[in-house]
Amino acid sequence: MRRVLDAEWEPTLPALVNLLAASGAPRLRAAFAAAGLDGIRPGQAVALVPLAAGGLHASDLADRLKVSRQAVAQGVVALERHGYVTRAPHPTDARARIIELTSRGRQALRVMRSNALDVEKRWQQVLGEQRFGELRETLVMLLSAEFGA
Repeated sequence: MRRVLDAEWEPTLPALVNLLAASGAPRLRAAFAAAGLDGIRPGQAVALVPLAAGGLHASDLADRLKVSRQAVAQGVVALERHGYVTRAPHPTDARARIIELTSRGRQALRVMRSNALDVEKRWQQVLGEQRFGELRETLVMLLSAEFGA
């Protein structure tokens, strides 16, 4: 991390969590490239995760990702253009479309999962088993408090 002029300044915990999460993007981009998956960025790939359990309407995907419907619409266009998702007719509403993963989208999810497990291994080596377990418990507790899950 860069030094700041004010020696008293410390990044907030949310800022540290965001920096840590963002630090994995270069490795994930490299993993996508190694798997022959082009046209997808780590920020876009997050939209694939809720689709793993099945297709969703764009508004439901936006709700699960905690983003605007407009953001989902823009992301889906790019993901569809590169073959990661498809939009299929809704089974009960002829006006609606369901966003579904393609085989390429499922491959991207497998790459993401493998990459995430590698990150966990590195973190466990740094922290040790006990502290790593405590970190996981703490993060789950914070997420539950934030989202009431």
